[in-house]
Amino acid sequence: MENVILIGFMGSGKTTVGFRLSYRLRRTVIDTDKEIEREEQRSISDIFAADGEAYFRDRETMCLRRLLNSTGNQIISVGGGLPLREENRKLLRELGQVFYLQASAATIYERVKHDTTRPLLQGSDPQAKIQKMLAERDRYYREAADSIINVDGKDFEHILCEIAEAVDKRQNGMQGRREKQV
Repeated sequence: MENVILIGFMGSGKTTVGFRLSYRLRRTVIDTDKEIEREEQRSISDIFAADGEAYFRDRETMCLRRLLNSTGNQIISVGGGLPLREENRKLLRELGQVFYLQASAATIYERVKHDTTRPLLQGSDPQAKIQKMLAERDRYYREAADSIINVDGKDFEHILCEIAEAVDKRQNGMQGRREKQV
């Protein structure tokens, strides 16, 4: 069984959906941001401050490469900027079924407006920054995704059902193809 990968802008719900989905599908969950923090033994904010964004993006790519060599059947939640690199979008598609959790700028702002741990949102007018960054990143998320799940106004149960149905449909389709080949 292949991995289920969650991508999207910060605050779109990737981490929360990932953990809840892991219970529903009975799979382990990996959060690439948490993996990098564990490996580096410091927060993402500290990594950005000390070594810059480019260093952090390199760490994300290294993390994806390692995941390719691990066992499948996991839920993988990735940082919001990870799909920006072409190499990372390719690695995501190799890793499994990619879901873009799409949220509007208004939804994201409401979810992250009090979060001071997001280094890219520090400074004045974070709402305008969210709109700009979301507009820039949307095409990369779409390019990497097998499915787009709009999360605006939906509770987690609805989102989980949409993802679980898509996973079941794909697995049943793959099973059918394997049976035809035998």
